[in-house]
Amino acid sequence: MERGQRARLIRKARSALGLSQKDFASRFKISVGTLRDWEQTRSTAPDYAIAYVKVISLHPEMVAEAVAA
Repeated sequence: MERGQRARLIRKARSALGLSQKDFASRFKISVGTLRDWEQTRSTAPDYAIAYVKVISLHPEMVAEAVAA
């Protein structure tokens, strides 16, 4: 998956939840700067981050609860 596809996947996941970058980052324990860089393709989200975002897309409440504990 190329950098642009990764950025779109992350933006789509965040948008589907109706969260700002700041709120998404806070809820799922991701640095807001890192999230911005990934979405704006200033850096490439690593494979583990893509996997994490895919899990968030499928089970956002479960992930939010797990990382809040």
